[in-house]
Amino acid sequence: MFSKILIANRGEIALRVLRACREMGIRTVAVHSTADADAMHVRLADEAVCIGPPAARDSYLNVAAILAAATITGAEAIHPGYGFLSENADFAETVEAHGLAFIGPTAEHIRTMGDKISAKTTMQALGVPLVPGSDGELKSLDEARKVAEEIGYPVLIKAAAGGGGRGMKVARTAADIEEAWSVARTESLAAFGNDAVYLEKYLDRPRHIELQILADAHGKVVHFGERDCSLQRRHQKLVEEAGSPALSAEARDEIGAIATDALTKLGYRNAGTLEFLYQDGQFCFIEMNTRLQVEHPVTELLCGVDLVREQIRVAAGEPLGYEQKDITFSGHAIECRINAEDPETFIPSPGTITVFHPPGGPGVRMDSAIYTGYRVPPFYDSMVAKLIVHAPTRDMAIDRMRRALDEIVVEGVKTVIPLHQRIMNDPGFRKGDYTIHWLEQFMSRG
Repeated sequence: MFSKILIANRGEIALRVLRACREMGIRTVAVHSTADADAMHVRLADEAVCIGPPAARDSYLNVAAILAAATITGAEAIHPGYGFLSENADFAETVEAHGLAFIGPTAEHIRTMGDKISAKTTMQALGVPLVPGSDGELKSLDEARKVAEEIGYPVLIKAAAGGGGRGMKVARTAADIEEAWSVARTESLAAFGNDAVYLEKYLDRPRHIELQILADAHGKVVHFGERDCSLQRRHQKLVEEAGSPALSAEARDEIGAIATDALTKLGYRNAGTLEFLYQDGQFCFIEMNTRLQVEHPVTELLCGVDLVREQIRVAAGEPLGYEQKDITFSGHAIECRINAEDPETFIPSPGTITVFHPPGGPGVRMDSAIYTGYRVPPFYDSMVAKLIVHAPTRDMAIDRMRRALDEIVVEGVKTVIPLHQRIMNDPGFRKGDYTIHWLEQFMSRG
């Protein structure tokens, strides 16, 4: 097992990894920008190294500075968290080349799954069902028109290297295809430096279902059930549930078996999440995230497992030590992402938190690195906390989340807590009959 791990991230995920290390008796190194000098993970780590100015490109994306920090502190491994360098294959490769362990998948698998076209091609070959669409990158507008006519409108043109809804445009009719093609490629080039796009059938009422897996270096792969991440605004998740109110245990077992079989054949290692669109009882693979997910706590509460601890064990070469039949699912869990944003306009709201009081009580978990007096910097993602609850049933989990949202106090910056309160009080959400379009329709009602 490692004796010292460098955490190449910030905020609540850096603190989450630090806590797992502390419980395992592993010393930690925090890296930070000058804007994060007073961050909680910096205060609690055994050692801290400043790696640059506030801009992420000069600090949290500065590979040379991170590796130098690992070298001078004697760290043996690097945990990338999520975001920043977590899905950067070159970074993973460089870490390993410097004699350090990268706590994540191999660079090869990160690279394969980082390109959505190669990910879909790979998964299709391994027997994972896909959304109907083009066979790889579209080479021309004429090819886009031809594929769209073959599978039928509406269609979605998507960036091959995309994410977060950027480089993604819907063409509902043949008249829309040229504009969708042009805009998707322009956005993709601006956001990712790559204008490659592909096309797939646009599903009008799908749910976004993802499956959490973990694989060791000895050929063992298990899944920890599904998360329903359908409540999204502009393709950004806001509320997640485990399990999904739309899935039966049989459907979970079916897609779980398909996924674990595919990743066993692939030789995958460490944590990963397969994302699907689910409509009319059919799963369609859309992408794979080769890292820990923001919403991993709902899975942890549902299954009673520490996924970060398991990531570290696997990276150290230890076997999982359990079979799929040993994974059990208990109750229901819900996560609300607390962003420092205006709850109506979603404009970021950086500033100093003048009062912070987290909720408590049975079945309540708060993953956050903020505190009274903490200054939310304007340089990074606006998520400042995750509120997670667990209860025996979904109705009880909703009631518990409502109570927890009423208890939490965050003053000094605006947050999306009022929006979460509206969602939890909505009869439609309680019914559980929603799709990826539900949240924006809900918000348009005022």
